[in-house]
Amino acid sequence: MVEVRARRVRAAVAAAVAVLGAGAACGIAGAEAGSVAGKDRLVIGVNGDQPGVGERGGGGYAGFDIDIAREIARRLGVTGPDVAFKRVRSATREEMLQNGDVDLVVASYSVTPERKVKVSFAGPYYVAHQDILVRAADARKILSIHDLAGRRLCKVRGSVSFPRIHDEQGIAALPVEEDGYSACLTDLVERRLDAVSTDDLILAGLAAKASGSGHRLRVVNAPFTDEPYGVGIRKGDVDGCEAVNKAITGMYQDGTVPKLLGKWFGDTGLKLTTTVPQFEGCV
Repeated sequence: MVEVRARRVRAAVAAAVAVLGAGAACGIAGAEAGSVAGKDRLVIGVNGDQPGVGERGGGGYAGFDIDIAREIARRLGVTGPDVAFKRVRSATREEMLQNGDVDLVVASYSVTPERKVKVSFAGPYYVAHQDILVRAADARKILSIHDLAGRRLCKVRGSVSFPRIHDEQGIAALPVEEDGYSACLTDLVERRLDAVSTDDLILAGLAAKASGSGHRLRVVNAPFTDEPYGVGIRKGDVDGCEAVNKAITGMYQDGTVPKLLGKWFGDTGLKLTTTVPQFEGCV
C-alpha cells in the first residue's frame, strides 16, 4: 500500500512538472513572438522634418535614417511592403514605442539615461555631435555655444538639444519653441531666431536645404557633445535588441554604413566617423 501511494505521489508530481513545463514553454514562446526579431512585418518610427536624415516628401520618406531603418529590417528578414514607416516627433518617441504604435524607432534618437528608463536601445548606429547653425552673415558673431547667451535659440519639444545648452552648460539662451526642425529652419531664415543647435547631421541637412532655396547658412563647427543614435525598441526585448545589434555590426563590416554616410553627407564637409560605435548593451 505504501509503495502504491508512493507511485501515485510520483505520478502526480511528474504530471504537475509536465504542466508547469508546458506553461513555461508557452510563456517563452509568447515572449519570442512579441520580439521584433520574430516579426514578419515591422512598423518603424522615423522623423519627417530632417533633410538628409529623415524627411517626408512626395515620394515618401528619405534620408540616412530611412536607409538605415530599411537595411536593419532587411537583415531581420523583413522587406518591401512589410516595412512601414510612421512619423514620430521628439516628444512622442517613447510613448509610441510603449503603446506598440511602432516596433522600432530610427529617428536621430540620442541614447540618454532618462530615455533608457522607458525604452531599450540597440546600437548606436552612429555617434553625431551637437553643433550650431547660423545665418552666414552672423557667423563671425556666433563662434561657440557661449555666444548664444541672450540670443534666440530654437527649442524643439521633446529634444535634448536646448537643455544641453541652457541647463547643462548654463547658457542663458532665449527659447523659441517649435515642434520640429523644419520649423526651426524657417524661423532662422526669416530671422525669428538667431541659431539652431542640434546634431551635426541634422544641421548639415538643414543648411543644404536652405542653400537650395538661396539662403546661406553655416554650421559653426564647434561640436560640444557626443550624441549616440540608438535604435529605440520596446523595453525588455533583449532578443530583438541583440538581433538589431548584429545587423548594425554587419552593416559596418560590409561597408553599408560608410556608404550611406557618404551618400547623404559626403558633400557637406562634416568629418564622418566610419568605424562601428561602442554598443550600449541590451538591457
